[in-house]
Amino acid sequence: MASLTRLTTPLVRHGHDLRPASWDEALDRAAAAFEAARAQDATTSFGMFSCSKATNEVNFLAQKFVRSVIGSNNIDSCNRT
Repeated sequence: MASLTRLTTPLVRHGHDLRPASWDEALDRAAAAFEAARAQDATTSFGMFSCSKATNEVNFLAQKFVRSVIGSNNIDSCNRT
């Protein structure tokens, strides 16, 4: 059973507040933010931290996304710990 305080719909920022949104709106806003980071110098405006507890496949996809799609080498997965 899910916790009663668990989010079941996405929240998007509206000024300083968060408001409920549809999944389409939330994903469109996330995609727009990724595109804005790419439009700037992605080598300095974007970075990703991946989890060492994720599978090798998930970490591979994360680094492939950051390097190939975003155009940044700023990715770390803390696998060395």
